[in-house]
Amino acid sequence: MSLYLHALAAILIREALRFVTQRERFLAALVRPLVWLIVFAAGFRAALGLSITPPYQTYITYEVYIIPGLCAMIQLFNAMQSALSLVYDREMGSMRLLLTAPLPRWWLLFCKLLAGVLVSILQVYAFLGIAYLYGIKLPPMGYVWVLPALLVSGMMLGAVGLFLASTIRQLENFAGVMNFVIFPVFFLSTALYPLWRMAESSRLLRDICAWNPFSHAVELIRFALYMRLNPEALGWVALTFAVFLTLAIWGFDPARGIMTRKASP
Repeated sequence: MSLYLHALAAILIREALRFVTQRERFLAALVRPLVWLIVFAAGFRAALGLSITPPYQTYITYEVYIIPGLCAMIQLFNAMQSALSLVYDREMGSMRLLLTAPLPRWWLLFCKLLAGVLVSILQVYAFLGIAYLYGIKLPPMGYVWVLPALLVSGMMLGAVGLFLASTIRQLENFAGVMNFVIFPVFFLSTALYPLWRMAESSRLLRDICAWNPFSHAVELIRFALYMRLNPEALGWVALTFAVFLTLAIWGFDPARGIMTRKASP
């Protein structure tokens, strides 16, 4: 057990040092949601009316509605950046060296995943702090309740990133894959619009948003911010995490994953 914990601590420290030395990454993670909150939300406020839907007990402004979606967006981008660094580490050889450690491969990948999630949680709380100063005040205990939700949603999105990293051989190909994944996943979700609003435009779009695992991550965070649990969202997020983590572990298997692909012509 001490060997397992030592590996976990080493990977966490490595990711923390990388996060501290890459301040631009921290600032970039905050710029995107702040642009949506300050610029786009101001323009959409008059055009998008929001009814009283759970977990809200009164009418809310559009800025309040998109806060959970922007928190999930931070985690989504961080998951893709962590996957990008994983592809880079694989090309430079450090990831291959890590996977040769005398520990189960699933544990090493889990440690890498957890380290990235903790970084994303720090970024989310920094964003929530700025939103508070901007005037978006949430229930005080919601900032505590949201922590487990951020951990679960971050693990799910990180598992998706791990799976993508296991399928991509070259660093140059990852940027296109990121755009192909991030934008459809984000815009076809409840991050920016409620399901009933999507249904008014297209029933098909509404169904896509309802089945999108990212929507369930957003709703899990949304309910947690108001000290409520969404069991359906939690179930879907946990299921998605288990599926993609299993696929990622399979993808990094030496007999099937990166070792074989690197050796192939």
